[in-house]
Amino acid sequence: MREFGYERADDVSGAVALLAADPDARFLGGGTNLVDLMKTGVERPARLVDVRELPLDGIKSTADGGLRIGATVTNSDLAAHSEVRRSYPALTQAVLAGASGQLRNMATVGGNLLQRTRCGYFTDVSKPCNKRVPGSGCPAITGEHHNHAILGASDHCVAVHPSDMGVALTAFDAAVTYETADGPGELPLAGFYLPVGDTPHRETALPPGALITGITLPPAPVAARSRYRKVRERASYAFAIGSVAAALDVEDGVVRDARLAFGAVASRPWRARAAEDVLIGRPADGETFAAAADAELAAARPLPDNGYKVTLMRNLVVAVLTELAEEAAR
Repeated sequence: MREFGYERADDVSGAVALLAADPDARFLGGGTNLVDLMKTGVERPARLVDVRELPLDGIKSTADGGLRIGATVTNSDLAAHSEVRRSYPALTQAVLAGASGQLRNMATVGGNLLQRTRCGYFTDVSKPCNKRVPGSGCPAITGEHHNHAILGASDHCVAVHPSDMGVALTAFDAAVTYETADGPGELPLAGFYLPVGDTPHRETALPPGALITGITLPPAPVAARSRYRKVRERASYAFAIGSVAAALDVEDGVVRDARLAFGAVASRPWRARAAEDVLIGRPADGETFAAAADAELAAARPLPDNGYKVTLMRNLVVAVLTELAEEAAR
């Protein structure tokens, strides 16, 4: 591991100033992803600016009935919070589906959004990777890609985003707040992650040197009846091969509102808006749910060894929506 400097920030403006003074510095929260990447040589910061002790660890209700989640809130505290469990149960389920208890105790909300792909070509510095070294190529396209993207990929990158939490936050229209040397800003999560295109190394729309300060969840009554379902290759903690965050509001057997997002199928958490459009106003039954899944997955472009994800996601969407509809009918 490359030698690096270390400083602990005392306040948000001080943290931002420290990073602005050193372009090769990185913010350090829980370190559950960054430190691993430093060990493999993927990340080589000259300095770490520790933001863990900044006063960003609260979860508060907003005046309009939403939630404000601080960037240094741990994943464990987020999952256990009573208002998260009551109003956004899929978010609690998504967090608990990720990693182990020990890692959730360290990992932070802000860091979770910024975690990088687990593609084996990205994490192996002996291999080419356009995300790590722009213009070097994407060997996953013709190599090992069974858990890679089927939606939104390009000829330059087919890696997937690993976050579970981000999938639920995407379904519920979360927004990311941040601080820069020029002042505060906000990005809807839907625009936070950049499309892969021909610049897969540019992963987010955050301005250079920006520090994530929190996440805002708007009020969403439909989210109170929601679910997160994750499929993985082993029962112990592992990254998803496909996941769904879903919420459904049903009245008299008809879908009044729906939220749907997919995980492990694209370079970012994937909001399934085409599926939502099919759902709303139609009967809450298996035929509608299958039609919604098909509408979203019509854009899928699987590689030779990951076409199974299309069938997997279709079945997963139908199963989760059916469970929510049956629950609403009780």
